[in-house]
Amino acid sequence: MEPEVIFVPLFIMGTIWIILHYITKWKTSATITSDDEVLLEELYNLAKRLDERMDTVERLVASDDPSFSPVKRLTADRETDNQQLRELEELLAEKKGAQQ
Repeated sequence: MEPEVIFVPLFIMGTIWIILHYITKWKTSATITSDDEVLLEELYNLAKRLDERMDTVERLVASDDPSFSPVKRLTADRETDNQQLRELEELLAEKKGAQQ
């Protein structure tokens, strides 16, 4: 028996297996796991708390120094800033409802 008769099919099968293996890995890594969702929700809640603290600090500094002018950033009372936050909160609420 010639070595090519054995080597070529093994090489083709090995190549196909490697391609399918990495396609599977690629597809599973492209999805967000439940651990990732929990982490994102925790980060979102942390960002909201930090924003509230920033508002408090700015109010305190403004009361001590009338010339203080806060840095331009997202504000809690502007409709344009709140729209994306509302959408995110709705998605989180839907996700929680679907999990229960």
